[in-house]
Amino acid sequence: MPDHLRMDAALSNTADPSVSDETPAMSLTSVAPKSGLMPASAPESTTPSAAAEERTPLYRQLADHYRHAIEAGTLAPGARMPSVRALMERHQISLSTALQTCRHLEAQGLLEARPRSGYFVRTPARASVVPVAEPRPWVPDLMQYVGINQRVSSILARGLQADVKVNLAVAHGSPSLYPVNELRQATMRALRDHPLLYGTPPPGGGEARFRSAIARRALEARMNINPEEIVVTHGCIEAINLALRAVASAGDVVAVESPTYYALLQTLESMGIRVLEIPTSPQTGISLDALELASQTYDNIKAVIVVPHFQNPLGSVMPDANKAQLVKWAESHSIAIIEDDTYSSLGDDGNIPAAIRSWDTTGNVIHCASLHKTLAPGMRLGWIAGGKWQGRVEMLKYAQTRPNEALAQIAMGEFMDSPRFDRHLRRLRVQLREHRGAMAEAIATYFPAGTRLTQPAGGLSLWVEMPGSVSSEKLFDAALAKGIRVAPGSLFSNSSRYDNFLRINGGQPFTRDVDRAVRTLASEVIRLLDATG
Repeated sequence: MPDHLRMDAALSNTADPSVSDETPAMSLTSVAPKSGLMPASAPESTTPSAAAEERTPLYRQLADHYRHAIEAGTLAPGARMPSVRALMERHQISLSTALQTCRHLEAQGLLEARPRSGYFVRTPARASVVPVAEPRPWVPDLMQYVGINQRVSSILARGLQADVKVNLAVAHGSPSLYPVNELRQATMRALRDHPLLYGTPPPGGGEARFRSAIARRALEARMNINPEEIVVTHGCIEAINLALRAVASAGDVVAVESPTYYALLQTLESMGIRVLEIPTSPQTGISLDALELASQTYDNIKAVIVVPHFQNPLGSVMPDANKAQLVKWAESHSIAIIEDDTYSSLGDDGNIPAAIRSWDTTGNVIHCASLHKTLAPGMRLGWIAGGKWQGRVEMLKYAQTRPNEALAQIAMGEFMDSPRFDRHLRRLRVQLREHRGAMAEAIATYFPAGTRLTQPAGGLSLWVEMPGSVSSEKLFDAALAKGIRVAPGSLFSNSSRYDNFLRINGGQPFTRDVDRAVRTLASEVIRLLDATG
């Protein structure tokens, strides 16, 4: 292969802050070492190949070089293309040639220009994949919902004991997606501005600035919440725990989405609450018809727990009409709604959907959320607004865990009040869309025919249905043996409905290691499929 077609030995992801060309290619990815492409001032060669190169415009030679890098995965989907200035310096070419190179790759569909950001490798068109089917109706049965703790704990323990190289089981983003440096600086300022912080008990309910920041942000979701209504909690799971204890007791019935987050099933069982799993659409969320059927069958349903936006694990989003209908239905049946709205800021379009609580006029909706997915996975900081159960929620919080420590609240309140939070969310949404898209493309490409995949318009996870009778737990164990961890569908229900499903993380960069892991998973699925005949 001629030198001018050889790919660079390595490509770095370090941006060059000195770039100031007035073109879309404002960001630089440095390439080392310089490629063997012929610079504009190179002497003529008399060899036939050199003569052919002379007839090919230099920008086309450069474009072919970077096309090979993209096709080989050296420049992965979502990666920055070297900027115009970087191309000029590295290949000793003119501004015009550098621009022609980028625009030629853009015309070929390999790059996309982003205003004030530069050129980025375009995520390829996804392979054809059928969405996960709508759930079949079923009559909820209380008798089967026991023993979830033991089964979930067994699966989680096996995952923790294994030597995992690639973890696709989590439901949060890569550390690189979060503003860790800015949050550290905000925390240092909080300590400097409050020198007696560790010698002062935290205020009941939470720090005033943090609660006010949450209340202002709630306006985007069409909610009017008084900051005094907000009780700060140790993540969303404590908020839901408080909500459940406020409205239900051991032996009562609570309806949940199916599939649903396994920690919720563990919480319910630990409280002695009986669970009704309600069919849930991967597109529109919980089935209101099934809820009505459940209320006709069981007369002691105390609450329904829903994740209306980018539900975990499905990624579904409830239409506004369904939210309004759910509020009306629950009020007429004296059934509390516990709303887990943790993921609403993660939509690809940047719009914050209306919360279920925005339709509530009687206090029948308990609103819960956290910053765990959107701002800081390393910090358990959530909140609850208790509606008509506000007094009981406040009492339970004080009785069980006392007020949260103040440092994180002060730092997060300052950050959320600044433009930095909105900039972070915009960047996070773009990156999640790219990472999720690359993962979905890989699954659609490598997994066997018959695989179904829900492709949500936001959030952190992909819900994959494997063909035939492939067992997600068998795949889980086979993948662990190869250093790969996934979340088997059997975690998300206490029935066997989702044994051939997987939840796969879409919140991390799609690196070569991740690509190899998905290929390996696909090979194991094919092996298990063949073994079942």
